Amino acid sequence: MSKVAYGGWDTGAMPVLDENPPNGQKKLLVIFGVMIGITAIIAVIATLASP
Repeated sequence: MSKVAYGGWDTGAMPVLDENPPNGQKKLLVIFGVMIGITAIIAVIATLASP
């Protein structure tokens, strides 16, 4: 086991996102991606439509 600084967490080499997330997490990631995509499309359209 590695030494940990005072108050730190020993998480090891945990990836930020799983390569094969479980079904529920995969569904949330897809929904989040769609929300970000729609927001980006609206932002581009609003930028082009502004005078």
